[in-house]
Parts: sequence; structure tokens; C-alpha cells
Amino acid sequence: MSPQPDHQPSRRELLRPVEYVGGAAIAAVFVGIIALAGTRDWTITLIGAGAVFIIVLVMLALLQMAIKPDASERAELGDGQPGDRGDGPGEPPTRGH
Repeated sequence: MSPQPDHQPSRRELLRPVEYVGGAAIAAVFVGIIALAGTRDWTITLIGAGAVFIIVLVMLALLQMAIKPDASERAELGDGQPGDRGDGPGEPPTRGH
């Protein structure tokens, strides 16, 4: 089953990546301010802020992947419904197939 060609993503769907990058940037700025206030060294500040930005961004991406997609995301990905593979409704797919 292919996704609907007239599907227009909502504003929230479009801004979701910006929310993740913004959250990681806020955490990086916070750590940068703390590091600069504590050390007065720009090198340590930039390294710490960059490391926190990357770590937070990766963690948010991993947490997002752990969430089960809803019906609109499954339709966008082109996945079928659980019953399409011969499984009953509400039953998890079998591993042998």
C-alpha cells in the first residue's frame, strides 16, 4: 500500500526536527555558559557545548525511534496494517515470517 499522494504534513510534523535541534542547542548553550563561567577558557567551553549538543541530539533521536509510530506515520512510511501479513487484529506479528 503506497502513501496517499495528496498527504500534506501538518505544521507540527514539519517543525518536529526543529524542536529537537532547538532543545539540543538550548542544552549546549546552558553547558557553554556554565563552562565559561567556571573556566574562562573558550576552548573548553566550545568543546563542552559541542559535545553536549551532539549527545543530546543523538539521545533525542534514539528516544524518538523507540516510540511506536501512529497511523499517519505508518501510512507515510507505506507500512500495512497488522492484519495484512495474516496476523489477527491486535496481535503482534509472528517472528518466523
